[in-house]
Amino acid sequence: MAQLQLKRPIVFFDLETTGTDPAKDRIIELALVKLQPDGRREKYVKRVNPGVPIPPSSTEIHGISDEDVKDAPLFKHIAHEVYEWMKGCDMGGYSSGKFDLPLLAEEFLRSNIDVDFTDRHMIDVQQIFFKMESRTLSAAYNFYCSKQLENAHSAEADIMATIEVLEAQLDRYDALSRDVKELHDYTTQDEYVDYARRIVMKDGHPVFNFGKNKGLKVEDVFTREPQYYDWMMQADFALHTKQKISEILNRMKLKGLGMKS
Repeated sequence: MAQLQLKRPIVFFDLETTGTDPAKDRIIELALVKLQPDGRREKYVKRVNPGVPIPPSSTEIHGISDEDVKDAPLFKHIAHEVYEWMKGCDMGGYSSGKFDLPLLAEEFLRSNIDVDFTDRHMIDVQQIFFKMESRTLSAAYNFYCSKQLENAHSAEADIMATIEVLEAQLDRYDALSRDVKELHDYTTQDEYVDYARRIVMKDGHPVFNFGKNKGLKVEDVFTREPQYYDWMMQADFALHTKQKISEILNRMKLKGLGMKS
């Protein structure tokens, strides 16, 4: 069986949540599997009390109810433990870059842990599948592993299946690199500034990726329309997005860029 070429540990992770909005929703279950360069595997699986009611529509998907997590810890009570468990590791998952990673970052920030995953390589197994075959996780598991995915939408079952799919992909595609950085480059789409992808990089500059200013440089918008920054800080954007636009504004002030009143 083909194996990843690991220079440092890599953590594959999956979350079950109260909903699909990284800025508002909360983790109710997380499963992390750490692959060590020597082949060892470590597992961290935990139910989490989100501190808010779990919508019935979400319970229908993952089967976790308020009753199931009423005695579980709040995320802020395990945040440092999770952060240390992931420290110094690359990361991987199934479509994790677009949802799981932004939501995890929000939970850390809400727990007063300043996270920065930019020095980690991230493998999105879904992107390999989409580029090669285009299917869902259950179909990917059946296609690559010839198995039916039992307990789909259980965080642990989903992430264990994700690792099996990646290993099968490495076996199937000889042209697919075993190197984590090269897989990171292959599975990463946009170069983004914030995890919610409200701001992306274009030609070396951060630009807005939403709304009326989509495609425009953040610095140009903040110079011409400084109230747009104030609106974003007061609106319901992700904490990490607000952190990044504040960093951009502070760099502008240090460079002495004028702000029109």
